[in-house]
Amino acid sequence: MPADLAVIGLGHLGLPLAQAAVAAGIDTVGYDTDPRPCTELGAGRTPVEGSLTASDIRRMLSGGFRPTTSAAELGRVRTAVICSPTPLGADRTLDLTALGDAARALAARLRPHTTVLLESAVPPGTTENFLLPLLEEGSGLRAGRDFHLACSPSRLDPGNRTHVYTNTPKVIGGLTPACTESAAAFYGRLTDKVVRARGPREAEMTKVLETNFRHVNIALVNEMAVLCHDLGVDLWDVIRCAETKPFGFQPFRPGPGVGGHGSPVDPGYLPYSTRTPGHPLRMVSLAQEINDRMPSYVIQRCATLLNEHGKSVRGARVLLLGVTYKPDSADQEASPAREIATRLMDMGAQIGYHDPHVLDWRVRELPVPRADSLYEAAASADLTLLLQQHRTYDLQGLAVKAQLLLDTRGATPAGAAHRL
Repeated sequence: MPADLAVIGLGHLGLPLAQAAVAAGIDTVGYDTDPRPCTELGAGRTPVEGSLTASDIRRMLSGGFRPTTSAAELGRVRTAVICSPTPLGADRTLDLTALGDAARALAARLRPHTTVLLESAVPPGTTENFLLPLLEEGSGLRAGRDFHLACSPSRLDPGNRTHVYTNTPKVIGGLTPACTESAAAFYGRLTDKVVRARGPREAEMTKVLETNFRHVNIALVNEMAVLCHDLGVDLWDVIRCAETKPFGFQPFRPGPGVGGHGSPVDPGYLPYSTRTPGHPLRMVSLAQEINDRMPSYVIQRCATLLNEHGKSVRGARVLLLGVTYKPDSADQEASPAREIATRLMDMGAQIGYHDPHVLDWRVRELPVPRADSLYEAAASADLTLLLQQHRTYDLQGLAVKAQLLLDTRGATPAGAAHRL
């Protein structure tokens, strides 16, 4: 049965889009080359940690949402949105393999007058230099003449209940003005505001700027955290005071590392070397270097605290609290918890964890013991390490129970624990 919309890629980008589309009354089919997400969704379960709940999925299914692995469905829609994952590769560039697979599957079935939209996080130039040739070669159609093509990078903040799909403006950059307007007509059914960029590259670069803005500012406060600790200054009080300035300042807070799906992107290292100047963004590279050092700094602080209390890391019982990348979410994408746990294990520590959103956690494919009683575990651990401040944690109570508590999020009351 034909659908109005095909969402290609049923992960952390595609599922919220499909949810918003179904809620808006758009007949939606979800396509993924991996059968696992479709199987999970068909059974009413979410295939992605920290994404939609099981009740969300059931409402989508009852609203007509159809997950499928049949690429034939792609040839029956008016709009196709590519939400394929683009993970960070070993060379710190985004891996476009899944995007290429999605483009080829769509191209083989692409019909005239279809609107093709790209939401995946990509380097500037990807829509025109990577996606467009695949679609045109596979379909025999011409973008901008036979079908519409535009980029509208995702701005999702998983778990954010204030800024949701409908009230978060969508940035759109089409290959032609007609492409932009076709994309705007679609997204106008889902969101309150559509922002038109001059073209696909401007839309792609918007995502780069937003992501790099976050990483650079987190790197600044991470460096400030190290400096303030060495100087005996309470950084958390400094931030509290600084954020009262009504202009020229936006508060960011340090932590044990930077997680999440948005990887910092340096356009100087684009694969399209003949089309770009090739000058790296030195500040982005430095920010990544600083943020990558934070897990090591946390380990250093752990070792120092234990040593000050006559204990060694080797043989110490260390309880990790919160192993997800953001509070009140099950999403573990790029969470620094795994690297910190690995380093502690290498130093001979005995690791346990607690997280209300993660019932099973593995490091190096080995299960990590989960604390059943949080207060008892904190009382028996030589060191309790707060990595994520979930709302369910009574941090004042934990500070009383724990032998040693290192708070990497500045969430405990002043003086109640050692803070980053």
